[in-house]
Amino acid sequence: MSRNDISLYADRPVGFLLCYARRRPVAHAVIVAAVLSAVAFSISTQYGVKFLVDALSAPAGTGAGPWVAFALLVFFIAADNFLWRIATWVASHAFVGVTGDLRSDLFRHLTGHAPSYFTERLPGVLTSRVTATSNAVFQIENMVSWNVLPPIAATVGAILFLGAVSVPMAATLVVVAGLVMLLMFRMAAAGRPLHHEFAARAAAVDGEMVDIIGNMPLVKAFGGIVREHGRFDAKVVEEMGARRSSLLYLERLRLTHAVIVVVMTIALLAWSISLWQKGQATPGDVVLVTTLGISILSATRDLAVALVDVTQHMARLSEALQTLLSPHEMRDHPEASALKPEGARVTFDEVSFAYKDGRRVFDRFNLEIEPGQRVGIVGESGGGKSTLVALLQRFHDLETGHIAIDGHDIVKATEDSLRRAITVVPQDTALLNRTLMENIRYGRPDATEDEIRFALAAARCEDFVDGLPEGLQTLVGDRGTKLSGGQRQRIAIARAFLKDAPILVLDEATSALDTQSEEAIREALERLMAGGTVIAIAHRLSTLRNYDRILVLSHGRLAQDGPPDVLLQEEGPYRDLVNRELGRLGEPVAVRAA
Repeated sequence: MSRNDISLYADRPVGFLLCYARRRPVAHAVIVAAVLSAVAFSISTQYGVKFLVDALSAPAGTGAGPWVAFALLVFFIAADNFLWRIATWVASHAFVGVTGDLRSDLFRHLTGHAPSYFTERLPGVLTSRVTATSNAVFQIENMVSWNVLPPIAATVGAILFLGAVSVPMAATLVVVAGLVMLLMFRMAAAGRPLHHEFAARAAAVDGEMVDIIGNMPLVKAFGGIVREHGRFDAKVVEEMGARRSSLLYLERLRLTHAVIVVVMTIALLAWSISLWQKGQATPGDVVLVTTLGISILSATRDLAVALVDVTQHMARLSEALQTLLSPHEMRDHPEASALKPEGARVTFDEVSFAYKDGRRVFDRFNLEIEPGQRVGIVGESGGGKSTLVALLQRFHDLETGHIAIDGHDIVKATEDSLRRAITVVPQDTALLNRTLMENIRYGRPDATEDEIRFALAAARCEDFVDGLPEGLQTLVGDRGTKLSGGQRQRIAIARAFLKDAPILVLDEATSALDTQSEEAIREALERLMAGGTVIAIAHRLSTLRNYDRILVLSHGRLAQDGPPDVLLQEEGPYRDLVNRELGRLGEPVAVRAA
């Protein structure tokens, strides 16, 4: 299966399984052959016992019959066990390999989605679905190999051997075995709600623990420990009740089957003895009929339960695949070529865009940003600031219009080249749970340590990095939790400097910095981004006072556009925003309305 067409199997779980099996055809063929052969030898072992009993029933000292039967029996037993070991040894490599391939493919498929895909789904849900899919495939392969295929083969083989003794007996046993399997399957299927209830209760206990432990400061602050103990104990009691119901139902199933096996074994034994009395069966035949009958009836129980389990795992697999294998909304255009920006001119030409929920943001929007300009984007919440930046990065496709960088339509630019052309420093800085060195170098993996040090100095990070016990080798924790908000933002800015892309997008990039650090960062931006294009979303208008141009967005329209000093002298939303900000700071307004 090609990793490029994995989404074709979103609603085809069986095809999904077969494709991964075909990746290792020899291993899976060996497993199936070894299992079928082992079952054949296992059934033959019972026939070997018949030979031995018949040989021992002959007058003593008449030939080497008992020893021949003994040797044959030993061979069957040894071959049975040896073949099982071959099957399990090969499966330990093949089945684990399948889960590895599967996780790798699902990870690649997930990372191919647009960022909007991840904003609509919880990361924990996606990762748990990948794990659930891997576990389901592993369980299905194991259950089919060890719990479905063997009883089917054993039943067929046993009936064939039984037919050698009595065709009517074999035919009767086929009918009874079919009815028993149908009964067991229906009983096992009827118990699914109980098993699902237990699984849900167990998950609720796990979720309760995660919720309480994850919010322990809140629980402690409000003295909720005793209350939480009682709440958790109640959840555990519910889980134990659900587990008890599930286990007792399985026990009823086993008891029903046990009664059937006892009754049928007695009937088969009586039937075979009557055949022996009529001279139509040997003592070995009586033993064979009894052992084969028990084997067949036991196989029906195991097969019925296994089929229910496989059905449940297939249902989980199908549900997970429908979630994980949704097709990528945005792919590289068939004629896409690498974007090679020279001056980083950004053009929005008649752009119209609305979100999936129908919320319209832009309608025939036009904008031209000259190469090397520092452009600030301001406006009330919901005006379209973040959407404009998201569209520039092609996180969404447009309804109509075009966005171009240096005249190259971004739709016809390869995704990798577009990402290389733009560096984004977001308001909510994301850091990987790796070292500082790895996080900064993420902007340019081949950067030298000297280049990293230069970026640190430019972003004014050296003071706190050198103060850390392990310096650049310090692990930052999950999403950078070991660093303060300002430190995380400065690391993100250092990463952006290291990447040195022609277009720099700042989304409130200095919001967590103190005034002194903010001033230093602004100076570094002016020095390091000379000749590049800077687009900054800002709520603190003071950060934009040295920018070349301010864009005021309102309801997806360009309400004002011009240098900050010019806009400040004009009556309009920009001056209102500045005066409002100064008022919050307790400073006199910049310009009063005429």
